[in-house]
Amino acid sequence: MDILESLKTIEVESPVNQIIKQIRSLIITGKLKPGDKLPSERKLSESLGIGRTYVRDAIKKLEFYGILKTMPQSGTVVAGIDISAMEGLISNVIHLHDNDFFHLVETRVLLEVFACSQAALRRTDGNILELKTALSDHKKRVEAGLPGVKEDLNFHIKIAEASQNMVVKSMLLILIPDIIEIYRKLNVCGEGRFYQSFNQHEEILNCIINRDPQGAETKMREHLKHVYEFSKSYKQELR
Repeated sequence: MDILESLKTIEVESPVNQIIKQIRSLIITGKLKPGDKLPSERKLSESLGIGRTYVRDAIKKLEFYGILKTMPQSGTVVAGIDISAMEGLISNVIHLHDNDFFHLVETRVLLEVFACSQAALRRTDGNILELKTALSDHKKRVEAGLPGVKEDLNFHIKIAEASQNMVVKSMLLILIPDIIEIYRKLNVCGEGRFYQSFNQHEEILNCIINRDPQGAETKMREHLKHVYEFSKSYKQELR
């Protein structure tokens, strides 16, 4: 047997991922608690002995996961995320590669279809108001000719909140940012997709308002069909 076949490729971990691991460890051990403020980028950079760009990128990624939150004139604080849901997830997320794209999307479809049907059954009037606001924000971006990725994501997160299942919400906060990152890199969302996405969001919301779980489930499957089929074909190309 060739000894080279038994050797594994050595992966050099990026400074951004190392920062994420350290912050994650501080949160899990309780040294950083929800509401606690992080030192400034300059102080973190000096303490870690690396450039501020790496610190900024790590903070942005953790913000996208909903773990940190930057507030004007207040700095960056730890968000009130469920620590037990976060534990073990970030360390997996930062090692994802392109060939995991299909599995990410497959898992997202399962979670979102479930969340959508449950939202139709469990939603409150407050949830409907938040969903309408999120849809309105998305519409403004689309009508301005802008992608509206953040607004699109927010609408999906509001559906998860309306399902009253915070575990699903936490999982989607971990999954969706990485899917979006690969979307951008592979240019999945072609011309016209943002208008189509908004129209499908409207149909989904109507089903949730009308307490139609089957309709909501069907509309969400239709909404995610494009990216599911794309991820499936992309997986085959990588073989």
